[in-house]
Order: sequence, then C-alpha cells, then structure tokens
Amino acid sequence: MLGRPSILLSRTGSFRPENLGQNAMAMIGNLCFTIFVLGVLIFTIIAATYQPEDPLFHPSEKITNFLASKSNATFRADDTVVRTGEDFLGANQTAFSTFINLNDVDVPETADAGSVTENNLDCRGKIDDPIDCPDPDVFHLLMRAAIEKFKDIHFYRFGKPVRGLNDSSCHMAWRFRPKEGKTATFYKDYRSFVVSRSENCTLDVVSIGDYHSGGNARKRKRKNKTGFDGTPGKLDEGFEKATPKTEGEPIALPVVGEAVNDSLPVVESESSFGNGKYLIYSGGGDRCKSMSHYLWSFMCALGEAQYLNRTLVMDLSICLSKIYTSSGVDEEGKDFRFYFDFEHLKDSASVLDQVQFWSDWKQWHKKHRLSLHLVEDFRITPMKLSGVQDTLIMRKFGSVELDSYWYRVCEGETESVVQRPWHLVWKSRRLMDIVSAISSRLNWDYDSVHVVRGEKARNREMWPHLAEDTSPEALLSSLQDKIDDGRNLYIATNEPDTSFFDPLKDKYSTHFLHEYKDLWDENSEWYAETAKLNNGNPVEFDGYMRSSVDTEVFFRGKKQVETFNDLTKDCKDGINTCTSSS
Repeated sequence: MLGRPSILLSRTGSFRPENLGQNAMAMIGNLCFTIFVLGVLIFTIIAATYQPEDPLFHPSEKITNFLASKSNATFRADDTVVRTGEDFLGANQTAFSTFINLNDVDVPETADAGSVTENNLDCRGKIDDPIDCPDPDVFHLLMRAAIEKFKDIHFYRFGKPVRGLNDSSCHMAWRFRPKEGKTATFYKDYRSFVVSRSENCTLDVVSIGDYHSGGNARKRKRKNKTGFDGTPGKLDEGFEKATPKTEGEPIALPVVGEAVNDSLPVVESESSFGNGKYLIYSGGGDRCKSMSHYLWSFMCALGEAQYLNRTLVMDLSICLSKIYTSSGVDEEGKDFRFYFDFEHLKDSASVLDQVQFWSDWKQWHKKHRLSLHLVEDFRITPMKLSGVQDTLIMRKFGSVELDSYWYRVCEGETESVVQRPWHLVWKSRRLMDIVSAISSRLNWDYDSVHVVRGEKARNREMWPHLAEDTSPEALLSSLQDKIDDGRNLYIATNEPDTSFFDPLKDKYSTHFLHEYKDLWDENSEWYAETAKLNNGNPVEFDGYMRSSVDTEVFFRGKKQVETFNDLTKDCKDGINTCTSSS
C-alpha cells in the first residue's frame, strides 16, 4: 500500500508543470494530422463518386461555355433529347439581317394593291388562258401576296415561280425563318398559288395552299447560291437581297425543307483508297445506351479522326435503347440517318460507312500492302498516335463496363487537345421538316408549355409536388400570368392521355403532337423517304423521334413555359438536386 503513491506519481508524471507545453504541442500535432487524414479521405470519396452535370442537356449558350472549359469529360447518361451542332449557333447570324419586305419588291405601274395588270390589255377570249407564272409581274404579285399573308415570318429568298397543277396555278418556293426565331436555322417552303384573270386583264391571287403544297417548285439546292456573294439576286434565278460580307468562311446554317441527299459516300478509286488514312472504333459497351450517351461517344471518335486527319469509318447501324422503343426492348438495325443529318456530316467531314470500307479493304489491302495499327487500351492518347503511318488505326474496346466506353478516349489530358466537333452533327432534317410543318400549321404564332408527368409525377418521394403542380387546375393558375387567353398553346408532354388537359381548352386553343400524325403516317413524305433508306421496309416513328419533334416544336413557341423552371419548385433530377444552372 505504501508503494501506490509512488506508482501513481510515476504514471502521472507527464502532467507535471514542466511537461505541459510539450504535451500540448504533441496533442495539437496529432489533432491536425487526424483532420488532414479525414480531409484526404473525404476528398477521395467525393472524387471517386462525383459525376458532373451532362453538358448536352443545358441551354445552348451553356453548352458553348462548357466546350470552352476544362471541366471533367466524364459522362452521365440521361434519356433527354440531345442537343446537336445547330443548337450551339447564336440566332444573331449576319445572314438573318437581310430579309425581304414589301418595299424591296418592285410594284409595276399597272398594279393595284394585291393585283397586277398584264401588259397585253386585249384579254377578250383569253381569260381562261394559262397564267404565265415566270413572268416578272406575276412573280412580284406572288411575292407580295406571300409577304402580306404570312406576317410572322421573315423571307430571305424567293425562287422563280413555275407552273402548278393546272392553268390557273403557280408554284413558288421561299426561304424563311420566324420573326422571333430563337434557333440559327433557315426553313424552306413551297406553296401553290391560285391566280385569277379578270376581263380587264387584272391578275389576283385567290388563295395560297398549305405547307409544301407547291411541289413543282421544290428544287435541289445549289452549291453556289445567287445573292450570298454580295451581289443582288436576279429574277431569272429568284430574288434575294445581298448579304453583308463578313471576314473568314461563312458559317454553315441548316436549311430545313430542302431535298435531302444522304446517300452513302464511296471511294473514288482503288488508288485513292490505298492512299487514304482511316480510323475505326470497334466493340465496346456504348451500344444500346441512351442517344445522349451514343452521341457523346461518337463525337469523341469523330474528334479524334479530325485531330489525326483521318477518315472516320463509322457504323451507320444504331441500336435504339429500350427507353425509346414501343416494344420495351433494345432494337438493333436503326439507321444513323433516321436521327441525324448525314448529308451535312459527309459534306463537312471525311467519313465512310464501315460496310463499304470493309468490302474495299478486303479487295485491296493485300494488293497494296495496307497495314493496320491495333489499339486496345483507351489510355493510349490520340497524341501518341499522331505519328502512326499505318493505313488503318483500329481502336478495339473490351467488355469491362466503364473502360469499354468510347468517350473515355477523350478524357484526361486529351480533353484539352481533341475537341468534339459539334458543328458537324445536326438533327435529321426530315424530322426537323415535321417540326417546321407543325409550326407552319400554327402560322408560327403560338406559345408552348412543357409538362413533365409520367413516372416522375408518380414518384412522390423524389418529386413530392410535381403531380399537383402539373394538374389542370394548377396549370391554369400558373399560365394565367404567362400566356394570354385565346392563344394557340402547344403542349409538349409525356402524359399519354391528352384529355387530361381538357380544362385548358376553355382559355386556350390547345395542340398536341398526335394531332399531326399525318406528317409521319404511311402517306407522308417522311414515311416514303425513311422506308427507302431501310431497304423498302417501313420505319416506326419511335419514342426518340416523338420526343425530339415534340421538344423542337416547344422550342419554337413565342413564349415557352418549362416544367421545372416555371411550373414547380421540384428539381428536375429529384429532391435536393437543383443547381443554379438547371
């Protein structure tokens, strides 16, 4: 017992006054080290699990900022309709400033308002003679009639009129865009005009047909267009105002409504094939993923081909993800040209269809001793391949899920070197022509609302207020201060039962995508042209096409009301996921 005090004192000797400073420093050091270890652990967990927002689903100006940034290239999939090259272009293009108005159209001295008098004043017995559609006075009459009738669009070029389906009919085409257009796109329409002749030789436009009713005026676009080189348009080719000259190459702009030539490119000769350099991506886990995932990976491959100055050998056969199919399963055999503008791609970049390529390769590679360079690791950067002289570079991807994605090639140091060439890929002009037709039927004078319901409205845990905020009563309350009564209101929605929105009909003239199904049914131009691409087999107007058209019609409304920005405070991706940029 007598020894216990000494033992106690020996154990607590470190708390003697002379040791307190040393012990305090040791404790502070240990605490700082613990905080440091915890910080490293937290940072590691965040870095391993962080996935940045997918830039494809931002408004176009934010996409442009993303493309100029050095942000992480990792992709997060979604089923949202993707943005493409034309969405990155500003709507303030120089070419849009020189539209034609009534003052630009010559008025013959013999003309009254809305009519012209033929030079030959002796009309006795000739009232029923054919109308001379290409006559300059008739041309001016038709131009004035179009400008006066379609007040919500700007005209940029009128094609020379041609005879219509009978003696009193003329067909005329024009290039235009909506006055309040928010996208950098031209549109082409061609319509039928019924012209009458009175006994005093006066000609009047009796009526103008529907969208694309003047098929005789639909001509293949010309490479060198009169008037866009700074010189005035001529009546023998059509009429347009001169576009101000700008420095550098003019920016290519889509023209929706032109005849589409998306035939497959072919190699000119055996020697040109042997002298070419090619890049192909093979295998991988990108197939049957969402369209946004597909495009993100495809653009990486296209960007690498551009960087290496090689022709991209591409597979035009797409597997459509089950999220877009009516069957609920992934569907192979879809054509790239159903969804994207292949004509623009092949005119702007060097690409070949892989079926044709392998046929040529099999025929000529031994004869010309063409060599292949195989790359099986995505971490081998394009920069390391820039000196490869082999005819073909093949990137072969494995089956390990994350490492098998094509877009991995463009991550890391490659991101700042190889740029995805967004300007090369546009949406299908066949689909966009359906968008133009719907907008034209609404005279380009409508407002739009995007109403998201479906699975999200049923999931109250992730979207607790969405169902109530998108009910007819809530919509009427939300829209009353945003959309004027009596307006044409296009409702883009995933709600399958559109009668759900019937209460809105008391205040608005409502319109839905299914009302325009004649634009893609078996009697439509879209049906005939896509079947031709599909070896004569009919093509389903699938879920992605519907979503794409629905979204694009929404974007062309004069006023646009969004679900997650305007109708509800719920976050687009679920509770606690809202960001300042969404």
